Amino acid sequence: MTAVTPPPETLRAPLVVEFPFTRSLGPVQSAFLTGLRERTVLGVRTEAGEVLVPPVEYDPVTAAELRELVEVAATGTVTTWAWNPQPRPGQPLATPFAWVLVRLDGADTALLHALDAPGPEAVRTGLRVRIRWAAERSGAITDIACFEPYESTEAHEPAPHDGEFENPVTGIVAPARLDYTYSPGRAQTRYLHALAERRTVGERCPSCAKVYVPPRGACPTCGVATTDRVEVGPRGTVTTFCIVNIKAKNLDIDVPYVYAHIALDGAGLALHGRIAGIPYDEVRMGLRVEPVWSEDGRYPDHYRPTGEPDADYDTYKELL
Repeated sequence: MTAVTPPPETLRAPLVVEFPFTRSLGPVQSAFLTGLRERTVLGVRTEAGEVLVPPVEYDPVTAAELRELVEVAATGTVTTWAWNPQPRPGQPLATPFAWVLVRLDGADTALLHALDAPGPEAVRTGLRVRIRWAAERSGAITDIACFEPYESTEAHEPAPHDGEFENPVTGIVAPARLDYTYSPGRAQTRYLHALAERRTVGERCPSCAKVYVPPRGACPTCGVATTDRVEVGPRGTVTTFCIVNIKAKNLDIDVPYVYAHIALDGAGLALHGRIAGIPYDEVRMGLRVEPVWSEDGRYPDHYRPTGEPDADYDTYKELL
């Protein structure tokens, strides 16, 4: 009887993808966010006479430019809602709350925000609410801390507003963050375990014979499972590259540096890697390189020239 080696346990790890998104503001968005800082809610009137809150700069129906700003009330009516029993970090409230769409008095569209309520039984469509302003405001949607129930039924008509404030907000930085648990699957788990042994292992498609590195578990071209494991490299060839001149946050690498597609010997497609050990302006297509492993030996930190003659273009042209 032949002994069968069980596959390695599938890996799992927490992963955070985070980056700041910086954008400038046009006159309408600038007035809206500056108004929130001043406890004033502005909308914009369309060609058809509707008041949109939050305001937009172009009519969603006619695409006409919109500039007629109006002030609406800080009170409104819940049009629909969903209960959030387990708030996540960064959400408006730390205790359970309702996500609500609120049509502010004087507006014709609804604004999405949080409603502070003791439980889902306290929330309903048609519930009257008002804005609870943040104690400290900077000109952002978070200047509205949340909504809270409010019994008033007083009507409010939108009033014209010139959108002029002192020290207007002209730009914002919106952080984007995604927290999740990543599981690479069986194919990439084997790949990562092999990297820990300073080996690069791909999988060959039984139909087209292309070797995928990193492996994907199936051939995206033929649609069949890839189970035949193939060790490739460790050396390879630079197929294409770019010179990076902007330093990334928290990345301790001096610019300029080179990031390249590298076709490892025996692989059917190129993978990404940084090139070092050579002046950035001497990196070229066809350069032969080898891996330099990280201090913990778990992955190639970068690739350096091997000193071999450059590869002939015909040997890697199909991998560009």
